[in-house]
Amino acid sequence: MAFIFAFLILHWYLSLFCQTFYLHRYSAHKQFFMSKFWEGFFYVMTYVTQGSSYLSPRAYAILHRMHHAYSDTELDPHTPHFFPNAFAMMWRTKEIYSAILKHEAIPDAKFVGDYPDWTRFERFADSKASRLFWGIAYTAVYVFMAPYWWMFLFLPIHFLMGPIQGAVVNWCGHKYGYSSFDNKDKSKNTLIFDFLMMGELFQNNHHKFPMRANFAAKWYEFDPIFPIVWTLNKLRIIRLRKVALAPAIG
Repeated sequence: MAFIFAFLILHWYLSLFCQTFYLHRYSAHKQFFMSKFWEGFFYVMTYVTQGSSYLSPRAYAILHRMHHAYSDTELDPHTPHFFPNAFAMMWRTKEIYSAILKHEAIPDAKFVGDYPDWTRFERFADSKASRLFWGIAYTAVYVFMAPYWWMFLFLPIHFLMGPIQGAVVNWCGHKYGYSSFDNKDKSKNTLIFDFLMMGELFQNNHHKFPMRANFAAKWYEFDPIFPIVWTLNKLRIIRLRKVALAPAIG
């Protein structure tokens, strides 16, 4: 039983790390730079950790830039304020994401460019065969290691981990919690749940300082990804932009 829980937790946090570090802070915002080698390394790592719920860095970056530009308006691809529940919100997000991914929608030029775009690898990583492989792999772990039938109820979390994490962040982070800054939107800091989301639920702080690498802004807030980013910068694996190290105000 301990193995299954450890597997679930490890998959959750590794997937979430790649989403916040690579897709969000690097692909969408370019808070830091990295060499082509490390960009490729983290590209593959994102695929491996997200598995069946893999998200394209290009499509994610465009979608997220749209979210910041149109935050909590009808043009926002994932605001909770125009939908009855998180499922409806994420279904709409999926439709916009898929249109961008398949080049069926032409985004505004200001959202395009300066993100990782590995077309050949993307074609493989986003294929039905790849997603099926990961789904079978997760199921096999449970078949051989789960001692109780009810543990198989965790499998949908593995299958849809990326969208589930996105739903938690975009629903809770714009609906519940407190606001330290007036951003002219409804972004919130959902502090009580942030240990589950590795800094991603400091949405109010992040919308105020989108280029700042540390999503925490108050003394009682802690962004667990920032020490990792700081360490990678010291190791010269990445190079933080000066603006990303700017202190919070207010």
